[in-house]
Amino acid sequence: MLSPESAAVVRATLPAVGGALDEITTRFYQTMFSEHPELLDGMFNRGNQASGEQRRALAGSIAAFAQALLADPDARPDALLARIAHKHAALGVTEDQYTVVHKYLFRAIGDVLGDAVTPEVAAAWDEVYWLMAGALIALEARLYLEAQVDPRHPWRQWTVVERREETPDVVSFLLRPADDGPVPSASAGQYVSVRVPMPDGVHQIRQYSLSNAPGDKVRRITVKRVASVAEAPEGEVSNQLHRTVRTGDELTLSAPFGDVVLDDADTPLLLVSAGIGCTPMVGMLEHLAATGSARPVQVLHADRSPADHALRADTHRLLGELPEARARFWYEQDASDEPGARTGLMDLDGLDLPEHGDVYLCGSVPFMRAVRSQVLRAGVPARHIRYEVFGPDLWLAHAEG
Repeated sequence: MLSPESAAVVRATLPAVGGALDEITTRFYQTMFSEHPELLDGMFNRGNQASGEQRRALAGSIAAFAQALLADPDARPDALLARIAHKHAALGVTEDQYTVVHKYLFRAIGDVLGDAVTPEVAAAWDEVYWLMAGALIALEARLYLEAQVDPRHPWRQWTVVERREETPDVVSFLLRPADDGPVPSASAGQYVSVRVPMPDGVHQIRQYSLSNAPGDKVRRITVKRVASVAEAPEGEVSNQLHRTVRTGDELTLSAPFGDVVLDDADTPLLLVSAGIGCTPMVGMLEHLAATGSARPVQVLHADRSPADHALRADTHRLLGELPEARARFWYEQDASDEPGARTGLMDLDGLDLPEHGDVYLCGSVPFMRAVRSQVLRAGVPARHIRYEVFGPDLWLAHAEG
């Protein structure tokens, strides 16, 4: 609960603080990493730091949380907090790290805003920070307990039992616990963190969706090699996995986390993806097939070409096992290798979409924004639309808009 005194100060200063958040978070990360370089080893992804995505995601989440408190001081933006908590749990974030972040974040606020940060302003924003941190600490503690994970030791070794080339740029790894212990429980749609040593000795982490049924005795992750585009460097983790990992090698994985999961309802499903965003959707289809579901399912997928469509054969196999499932594909290039596919970008006009069903989206943020708008125009309520973002969630502050 945000106190009335702090709410008044936050409301008055939110435009100034919000307008400076990008500069504040830039300075925050620079200072924190200069004094704690160990945080770049297995906690923060260097690619997200270089692109600015992590900085913008942090700024957006702080602003969204403050705005939510001002709208209703007694309420918490649970969707925002749950998404962040699952990401943190997949990284092994611990309670003491919130104190470290507080130290450098508030130093950055003082450096950027200077004399405008009076004791009253500092106290009000301190209250906002600890309300958010306290809620996240509690949520993460529950997630660790449910997953039976000690956040101080969140990693486990897994053996690659098969490396499967899906497309020229996509490979799947099938994994079994190296200690031959039980496979931890998971829900369809969840992801695991993969902790990979880089050539310079620094560990980097990426999350990858489980692309097989969560009840299987092995885990499957499907990794697209992220190429260098313009000024953006290639994906460190994906390229390292493609270049170096073979059958018999070991990978370091977290327990499964993620809040965008398939529910147990019998309502119609619409699974919409683009590119490598197909991976959680195929995991959901695998679960539906493994459980003998008769749920109505529409699978919509967009890609560059049939040859670039990862897990296309698996998708066809699963459609054949699900009596009420059908699919439609769009390809930017020649679609002749896929009977019934359309050439061009995904367009939902004219499709019979389930007004009372559940919609899951996964792909680039621009793709999901465009599809979500079309789904909303078709009459599907916003509360029935869920999405998964690969990387820092830059959509959080606007997801319900």
